[in-house]
Amino acid sequence: MINCTFENGNIASPGLRHVTVGVLALNEKGEILLVKRSDKHSRPNTYTVPGGFLGRDETAEEAAVRELEEESGYTGKIISLFHLNDNPGRPKEDRQNVDIIFGVKITGGSPKHDDEITNIEWFDENSLPKEEYFAFDHRDVILKYFAYQKKPFTIPLVGKI
Repeated sequence: MINCTFENGNIASPGLRHVTVGVLALNEKGEILLVKRSDKHSRPNTYTVPGGFLGRDETAEEAAVRELEEESGYTGKIISLFHLNDNPGRPKEDRQNVDIIFGVKITGGSPKHDDEITNIEWFDENSLPKEEYFAFDHRDVILKYFAYQKKPFTIPLVGKI
């Protein structure tokens, strides 16, 4: 469980929400990058997009690029904000996170993960794991991103997909 502390030393109210970032990165074959969570975290051995919590004194874009490199070994450049999920009823959440999802272009690096991740894998739209194998609600966002690649529409998407 993550506990937040304000600058004045007070513990954050349980009524406050956390901010997370996620990365939608496609390779040259049009496959999406997914990482598999280690047993260090809740929902071990499930897939998610690279991402994590927004750190103090960093922008959401900086956090997304940092998390991409920490969890996958790849470096990247933000293409655009794709989705802002502020739905307080998100399934599979142990707290109410506000999730900011970016489209990212891989610019370098090579597959290498930290101790939060056990595998780094690429999936096309047809081989994407089923919903029950995802740690969070990212599968629907990924499917929407695949649709966006085929026929662009207005982004960012806000709220439920």
